[in-house]
Amino acid sequence: MFNIVLYEPEIPQNTGNIARTCACTGTALHLIKPLGFDISESAIKRAGLDYWDKVKICQYENWDDFLRLNPNAKCYFFSKKAERVYTDVKFENGDFLVFGKETKGLPDELLQANFSYALRLPMREGVRCLNLSNSAAIALYEALRQTGFDI
Repeated sequence: MFNIVLYEPEIPQNTGNIARTCACTGTALHLIKPLGFDISESAIKRAGLDYWDKVKICQYENWDDFLRLNPNAKCYFFSKKAERVYTDVKFENGDFLVFGKETKGLPDELLQANFSYALRLPMREGVRCLNLSNSAAIALYEALRQTGFDI
């Protein structure tokens, strides 16, 4: 099983789309606070997210809390600032795919501290970035492809 980590996600629709992808693939979803939206049970019901109960969701107060609770996590950090392309690594079951917030990406200090594990999705110059849910799906499905779609 793979893990998707969203660092301070801001847009509920992106997180909802990623949660649906996680439900379909058996992927755990890790959310690092603060979140830009409410994911209480009543908010989820109002949004009609009938697949939410099919996703393993873990929430953390901050990055340090995430590290404390996942001490052996092998993380890949996705950023347009990375030099390596996401297809240049060999993913393994249990890996954590980490994505930053929609407006700013990952914090520079976190990215620089983990730059040897930073990956990018190729894009044309002059375009800001792909949508967060699209990026997460592309990366996750490459990891699943590499491991034989063991869903």
